[in-house]
Amino acid sequence: MNIKNTTMLLANYEHDGVVRTPHFLSADEVAAVRAELDRYIRDDLAAQPVDARTFEKDETTVRNLWRLEKYNEFFRQLGERADILAFIAPFVHGEPVLVGVETFNKPARIGSGVPYHQDNAYFCQTPPDMLTVWIAIDEVTEANGPVFFVKGSHKGGMAPTKPSGVRGNSIGLAEPSAVPLAEQFCGLLNPGDATIHQCETIHHSAPNTTELSRLGLLLVYRGTHTLTDPKLKEAYAAAVAATPPT
Repeated sequence: MNIKNTTMLLANYEHDGVVRTPHFLSADEVAAVRAELDRYIRDDLAAQPVDARTFEKDETTVRNLWRLEKYNEFFRQLGERADILAFIAPFVHGEPVLVGVETFNKPARIGSGVPYHQDNAYFCQTPPDMLTVWIAIDEVTEANGPVFFVKGSHKGGMAPTKPSGVRGNSIGLAEPSAVPLAEQFCGLLNPGDATIHQCETIHHSAPNTTELSRLGLLLVYRGTHTLTDPKLKEAYAAAVAATPPT
């Protein structure tokens, strides 16, 4: 990690609910992540449970890898690195614990979009001291499906939701944000750069119709003090039942 001025970064995170962090991983670390993801998909994925992946509509191309911290030692160790945990601690207002390591692959030409949503509709934690570090493994451009974040939306609490019908993103907002796209925070990233967003920050992304893939590795953390909210959990369970994650 090569992150400077963490005090300003934390202040911007608290204000906007999202920040960009250049050089979160080095070029060598990005190459190692890419190589291990390729190996895992090639050699290990077929033997893992159904909840380890979601495919694109072609039923062949990987859209998401889930629970890598459970199924792959390389990614568990990455997510639990002491320097990353120490950096994350003030953002979750306490001791951080790794909750998940996953990917949003968004492959060239067929990478599907992600509807407007808040992550805490999936995580179901209170207080919402939980976040995602979204690390670019490929370059993220304006054309290949960058994530857009509605700045400050984490301050409004949880918005009404509905099942989205999108595999891998089964629960979305009942109504999309009224904030114009031009006023949203666009996560344009070079490989190794990252965004950090709070679990109630509204965000979304468009499909990838370009010839360039847009692979992202996500590290998810919560403070050890957070608890599961039964009402949020019930709504999530209903959405999963309506859109099975296979």
